[in-house]
Amino acid sequence: MRNGTLVPDSGQPDGRPGPAVRWPAAPSQVAPTAKLPRPPVLPRIKVLHVITRFRAGAGANTLLSAEGMDPGRYEVWIAGVPGGELWERARAAGLHTVEVRGFRHTLTPADLLVLWRLVRLIRRERFTVVHTHSAKGGFLGRLAARLCRTPVVVHTFHGLSFHPYMSRPRRLAYRGLERATRRFTHGFLAVAPRVAQQAVEERLAPPGRVHVVPSAVDLGHIPERFAPAVRREFAVPGRTSLIGTVGRIDTQKAPLDFVRMAAAIRAERPGTAFVMIGDGPLAADVRRLASELDVDVTLTGHRRDAARLVAGLDVFVITSLYEGLGRALTEALATARPVVATAVNGVPDLVEHGATGLLVAPADPQDAARAVGWLLDHPIEAAAMGRQGCRRVRTTFAPQTMCAAVDACYRSLLGLPDLGPDPAPPAYPTASTTRRPRRSTCV
Repeated sequence: MRNGTLVPDSGQPDGRPGPAVRWPAAPSQVAPTAKLPRPPVLPRIKVLHVITRFRAGAGANTLLSAEGMDPGRYEVWIAGVPGGELWERARAAGLHTVEVRGFRHTLTPADLLVLWRLVRLIRRERFTVVHTHSAKGGFLGRLAARLCRTPVVVHTFHGLSFHPYMSRPRRLAYRGLERATRRFTHGFLAVAPRVAQQAVEERLAPPGRVHVVPSAVDLGHIPERFAPAVRREFAVPGRTSLIGTVGRIDTQKAPLDFVRMAAAIRAERPGTAFVMIGDGPLAADVRRLASELDVDVTLTGHRRDAARLVAGLDVFVITSLYEGLGRALTEALATARPVVATAVNGVPDLVEHGATGLLVAPADPQDAARAVGWLLDHPIEAAAMGRQGCRRVRTTFAPQTMCAAVDACYRSLLGLPDLGPDPAPPAYPTASTTRRPRRSTCV
């Protein structure tokens, strides 16, 4: 306020603009909309999400953020690798979907063709915002947006694309690609504070430019408490402890460490039961090792109702070697399950040792076994951790919270006003807000 006049902030020491003055909300209408002359239709903001594999994890997070945006303000598209269980759900939500031919998870010479197809799509549709996810999607999507001079480019770090468990040449290649495209990016988001910190430390994003947006889960279908009826599906007696995990059975999740942990627990507690909910390339190795160590581990295969099954566990465990945040972990906490998790990447931001679960070292099955044993020996403390984890997830990780933060990011980069927590409805209609199933496009 200067001489009774409201003026904007003059800026910050580093030259970036200061906080914008809040734009006033629209007054109430003086006549019903039905009695007014029909106004012109206002254009919507076109957003393209580019993601590599459109499936659980980063894909589910991307889908929630896309379908949760105001359809009266945004027209949302998703492009990525063909195949995966989420494409049909995206179309049913009224989103435009583009399964890009030739798009693969790994680096290949065909990526040049994929880049050309993305450029053609962006030029044809003239997107205002290109929002990228994952390593390949982030590199190709941001490069295509740069070539098309897209006004706003946003990238979300769901986790780092490189880690100590990959070969050095591949690690250097992925780090180099992410660093090369940081200059093409106007806004950076991260699913957890430690993921944001790592992105800055690895020089994937400039200091002070990464905003944390908790990775939401669809809480509507997740039980809020222990569900003993689930145990009957696994033929587990009422007094038998049931330890389980959810996730793709691949190298990242270290499923063989889960089996070794199970064998260590079984040696001390012969009546304990174990279940792995999911499928993947290491499923046969899991069965082989379980047989060698003489421990029974039930593999359910892929289950769409995994969150419901988790509600029947006594302890939920993840043995991941690296993990941005862990969608299955977030869902397990939402069911108030006591959890044991490896202290990798963003996991300690969610699982605070002794408060919402127990943390263990990665690649250490004995450490995990001791933590599980402690929770089984201290059921009162374990239940309290589960309840606190449930409250934390259900108050912070709702889709509405995440979508509001993404909307605020877009608005800030586009110079649009913040109308406050309860903005008045728009005085003028925008393009149709009724979402109908879309047909998939292939480019």
